Amino acid sequence: MKASRVALALLCLLFAAGTAQAANSIKIGFPIPLTGEIPKVGESTKFAAEMLKEEINAQGGLQVGKQKYPLEFIYEDNESKAESAVNVTLKLIDRDEVVALVGPQSSRQAVPAGGVANDNEVPMISPWSTNPDTTFNRPWVFRGAFLDPFQAPVAANFASKQFQAKTAAVLFEISNDYSKGLADNFKAAWEKLHGPGSVVAFESHGPKDQDFSAQLTKIIGLKPDFLFLPQNYSFAAMIVPQARDLGFKNPFMGSDAWGSAELMNLCGKACIGQFFSTHYAAAGATGATKEFIDKYQKKFGYVPDDVAALTWDSVNIVLTAIQKGGVVDSNVRKMRKLIRDNIAATPKFDGITGSMSFDEQGDPIKCAVVVKVSDAGEFTFVESVCP
Repeated sequence: MKASRVALALLCLLFAAGTAQAANSIKIGFPIPLTGEIPKVGESTKFAAEMLKEEINAQGGLQVGKQKYPLEFIYEDNESKAESAVNVTLKLIDRDEVVALVGPQSSRQAVPAGGVANDNEVPMISPWSTNPDTTFNRPWVFRGAFLDPFQAPVAANFASKQFQAKTAAVLFEISNDYSKGLADNFKAAWEKLHGPGSVVAFESHGPKDQDFSAQLTKIIGLKPDFLFLPQNYSFAAMIVPQARDLGFKNPFMGSDAWGSAELMNLCGKACIGQFFSTHYAAAGATGATKEFIDKYQKKFGYVPDDVAALTWDSVNIVLTAIQKGGVVDSNVRKMRKLIRDNIAATPKFDGITGSMSFDEQGDPIKCAVVVKVSDAGEFTFVESVCP
């Protein structure tokens, strides 16, 4: 009788251990802007991540070694604010004990959050941030996007050729790391092409401004060949129509933060025919990129923007690093280091936004594309520019 009880107890322990092992999940945190200035960015991030998670969990989870582990994605709203990004990043690290972070997206939030991730030795990949400070001297921080020092010459060279332009004007958001950093890089790139003084106006605005008539009136009076707008889609959609209403007839050149699915809903006809540099072109895509676009559009009702595509790639980079490790360690710190080391050692990753490898700063070496807003409001491929 006693032996039977011992055997039963052992069976119970084995069952309990097996249940606990099977219940283990891989927790990844997403500090993203679900509200605030750029909520569509947060939506695109969450939609792409959830679509990928559902596909993997429907197959029993992520295959790591000989076992499958369900994915658990935890989303926190950074409210499009730097201070909130820091707070929710800490919450995901300390409270939720995530093994990795995907996001923040915008450089305004990614730069301070990257400092938090690096200090706490948690691997972080920002799909969309292009400001160099996000990853600079931070061995735990990576990104899925090209950098502004690369994007700026792409925009300058294209505008010079496409518009046969000799002079440019720039209007940027002064408190936004992305907007200000890209504006500075563009000015340097343009003046390298056309000489000092060829940027005839270098104007700024605040984070809550909605009336840009003072800056635009000054710009129009100086008669630049085009206006460069390194802006989030929400500001670009206000500035372009206002410039047209004030009589500006020359073209605009935008940057990758124009690439939201919300741009045309907010900007309307005023943005048709304009160009911007970005990470991928949905119109005319083929292969795995088209498969992603078709699945996303069927599920959510609109064409995925660059944020969604870059998120898809960035999450897959993290998952590939986990699989490469071959184990899911219950020690969170060990797991975080394994992921960081495997991302850093990635020789090449073929994503839906292109092939990439990471340099010593955690930045991908990859191509940029220039797109044109078609009459139908689609972002159509014009050309690709590679490092």
